Amino acid sequence: MAHRPQPINVTPAAIDRVKALLSQRDKPAAGVRIGVRTKGCSGMSYTLEYADEKTPFDEVVEAGGVTILIDPKATMFILGTEMDYVEDKLESGFVFRNPNEKGRCGCGESFHV
Repeated sequence: MAHRPQPINVTPAAIDRVKALLSQRDKPAAGVRIGVRTKGCSGMSYTLEYADEKTPFDEVVEAGGVTILIDPKATMFILGTEMDYVEDKLESGFVFRNPNEKGRCGCGESFHV
């Protein structure tokens, strides 16, 4: 069976931040789930939320001791993406660098593929 590349590459900074978020939660989590939703002027935005449990259709990525679940509706939009966590003087947050994006809105809130 051919080894399939992981759909998303998670940087060490993102792994550390996910670990911190999971440790602060008041109940256990199966991991965090990445999804996409319709939003903004370009069409879609990424979502990130606690996952209470894995669903049979989730794409599961184990990275650095954390579990990242990808919503099945989001998998085709996320393939090849890098998930990073960036902190600077102006803002901090998860950043998704997707080579499949055809465009991103000016405010950085949404994208399309």
